[in-house]
Amino acid sequence: MANKKIRVLVVDDSAFMRKVLSDILNSDPEIEVIGTAKDGVEAVELVQKLEPDVVTMDVEMPRMNGIEAVKKIMEIRPTPIVMVSALTREGSRATFEALEAGAVDFVPKPSGSISLDIRKIGEEIIRKVKAAARAKVLVRRRISRPTTTTETIAKPEEKREVVSEVEPLPYPDEVLKRMCVIIGSSTGGPPVVTEIISKLPGRMPPIFVVQHMPPGFTKLFAERIDAVSKLKVKEAEHGERVEANTVYIAPGDYHMLIKKRGSNVYIHLDNQMPKVNGTRPAVDVTAETVAEVYGGKTVGVILTGIGKDGAYGFKKIKEKGGKIIAQSKETCVVFGMPKAVIELGIADAILPPSEIPKAIVKFCKEILG
Repeated sequence: MANKKIRVLVVDDSAFMRKVLSDILNSDPEIEVIGTAKDGVEAVELVQKLEPDVVTMDVEMPRMNGIEAVKKIMEIRPTPIVMVSALTREGSRATFEALEAGAVDFVPKPSGSISLDIRKIGEEIIRKVKAAARAKVLVRRRISRPTTTTETIAKPEEKREVVSEVEPLPYPDEVLKRMCVIIGSSTGGPPVVTEIISKLPGRMPPIFVVQHMPPGFTKLFAERIDAVSKLKVKEAEHGERVEANTVYIAPGDYHMLIKKRGSNVYIHLDNQMPKVNGTRPAVDVTAETVAEVYGGKTVGVILTGIGKDGAYGFKKIKEKGGKIIAQSKETCVVFGMPKAVIELGIADAILPPSEIPKAIVKFCKEILG
């Protein structure tokens, strides 16, 4: 797109937000706002009429909200969509539904649905729109989840019965704790992480997930996966002891480090360390500490995302004898992070998400003997 500008449709029910978002985007010489819409109905009409390269989509709007608009656009003219959502629990829930419906990324408004200070995240909005213009739109099969209210997520005993095609690992917890799985993911990743973990059996080594995500979203992300998983899924807490059969999601704006004390392993969260690869949490930070603690008794999984975060840390894991799985190019929204790992020559398997759970269990069995 050297000479061709990225054509953007801005959708928001606030005239102020439409104006400011348009100004932010038009300030970049590579971007041109070609239209605005005040609700989902207008958005669907203008996507067909103007054929934009990218849509920025508000969540809460009259007539048709952002989630319904995403679903409709994915039906009639699949287009890269970046959600611009409020940092509330309701806004977070809606954002995940939009990502599951096909939106490629999201930006949280800094201070509510009408953010007078939206300009302070202008650079992030521009960066995500540019990335979305290069992204592949994938219309996903929705993972069914228990019916819950906005404020409650299914407790473990209320989880729907998840039928796993993957055989459980026949080892006691003490053996499972000797190894780990680490999953690194960015743009386009939340639905893929959910799909993979939902298909894993209920007996697994500890799993560390680093999904590039801002604060305020990772706790709900963990709760949503927990509701469709046989494993316990939680946002990681500083100082907690690592256990088998548990998935630990790195909290937004914290690096997640893995540390050993005596015979136990603990999680250390750090929000003072600088960003790595432009992000915090970073896959490289967690992967490097995983390599130090677990060595070759590690399965690393790198998923869709921009850039090369994870390549350095996963190389450390590979050098210690661990196994590495990369997501296949044709199934990635953005083939950046897996490409970096594959180009290093360290991937033991390159697979679509549907085949990754079986591969994880297979490599775990090989490592545990």
